[in-house]
Parts: sequence; structure tokens; C-alpha cells
Amino acid sequence: MLYLILSILFSVLLLVNFRMHQKWKVDTTVAILFNYPVCFLTGWFHQLDALPFQWPDIAQSFGILALGVGFVITFLFSGISTQKNGMAVTSLANNLSLVIPVLFGLFFMGQIAHLNGFTIVGLLMALSSIYLFNPQINKLENKGSYLALVAVFVGYGLTNTSFSYLNSAVSTKVGGTIPFMLMALVGSMIASVIVLNVQFAREKIAINRQSILAAIPLGLPNFFSFYFLLKALDFYKSDLSIVLPVYNIGVIACSALVAWLFFKEKLNAKQLIGLGIGIIAILLLLQ
Repeated sequence: MLYLILSILFSVLLLVNFRMHQKWKVDTTVAILFNYPVCFLTGWFHQLDALPFQWPDIAQSFGILALGVGFVITFLFSGISTQKNGMAVTSLANNLSLVIPVLFGLFFMGQIAHLNGFTIVGLLMALSSIYLFNPQINKLENKGSYLALVAVFVGYGLTNTSFSYLNSAVSTKVGGTIPFMLMALVGSMIASVIVLNVQFAREKIAINRQSILAAIPLGLPNFFSFYFLLKALDFYKSDLSIVLPVYNIGVIACSALVAWLFFKEKLNAKQLIGLGIGIIAILLLLQ
């Protein structure tokens, strides 16, 4: 449980970074793309003997690199959808994506035996909590692209599913959790270099000092949020039906508390009800 709590706390710290970007005049896209080398160096210093890598077979190695590319693509889709559809609706699509890995774990990873009344009710309450927590979910705020919204939902769902599956399948072959993460981050860095060059050539982004420096406080919690989530998956034997709902609801609840305490953001009655349902859902999923 400690690993899961730490993963939630570092994920909330990521959101705090994004919340401060406007104040710091940071280009979030640049900070995201530069944060992957920071993640890589953080992991390497955490386990210096992770290099050289012990790559598995070609198919699994490609899967690990593709996972890293997926991290970047999903972040970028999230940014596009936020611009077109608004933060609230994009956040809803992101959090509802937990349905994909949970169902995958139940029906394709032999965890169907864990499906009981508590799990079913907990999952339903978790989804209800996310629905209630997000404001203005009955319409797209900017009448924007449905395609971007679907991409966020599918992207986060597939990335989380692949992340969990590959961790259980290959992490022991490559030397443990950190080497597995570093291999995925190689894919992220390759994708980031390509995106940076394309966007810079098209004059879509401006690379400035504060945006590059913002990658440091972004990359550190980014690494540890993934690291402790992987450790939690190891502890719960990759049981997605337990870990991911608790993680998602935990991030929502802690983010709400931090936003209220430090940024004076208030929750409406519907959100408070959703928060309460989410806490009950967590307790049911832990039975």
C-alpha cells in the first residue's frame, strides 16, 4: 500500500507542476518533451548497474520502446483535447480510461477469479465518482473534436494496459523495474527528439530557458510516479482491478485537497458527493 500511496503523491506533484506553468511562463509541450531525459537520468542514478541493458527478444524489445513512444503520444493528445474540448471533459476521458486495463486484467490476465461483489460494486462506484467529480460533462465545452477526446480515452487505456502487462511479462528478464522503465524511456526520448524537431521546424513551439528548466521539477516526480506504480503492481501481482482504480481515485482526491489548500479551488456539491463515493469505492476494491 505504501508504494501505491507514493505513486499517487508523485502524480499529484506532476499536476501541481502543470498548474504552475502559466505563472512561470512555461511552454508545457516543451517541458513534457524535455522531461524524459530527466526521467532517464533519475532512474539511472537510482540504479547505476541498470546499464548496459539486457534486452529481451525482438518482439518484446519493440513493445517496450513502443510503450515509451505511447507515453509521449498520449501526453500530446491530452494537450490537443484540452485545447479543443476543455480540461474537464479531457480529464473525464483520461480517468474513465481505467476501464480498459481493468477489463483486460479481468478477462485476459487470469484475474477473473478475483471478480466478486465488492469488486463489481467498487468499479461501478469508482466510475460514478469520476463522472460526478468532473464538471460540465454533459456537453463539450468548446464543441471541439470528438476524435481527440476518443484518442485520450483509448491512448491512456492502452498505455496503462501495456505498461502493466509488459511489467509483469518482461521486467524480471531485463533486470528489474528500473531497467524496464529506462528501456521504455529510450523510446520516449526518441519520440521527443522527433516531435521537437518537427514542431520547431513548423514554428509551433518556442524553446526557451524557463521551459527547459521546468523539465527538471516535472521529470523527477514523473519518474517516481511510474516507479512506485510499478512497485505497487508487483506487490499486488499485477492485479489491475485493484491497483488502477485506487490509483485514479486517489489522484483525484489528493488533487482536490491540494487545489483547495494551495490554489483556493473549491468543489461544488456534485464533486463532493463524487469524492465521497470514490473513497468508499477504494475501500470496496481493497476487500
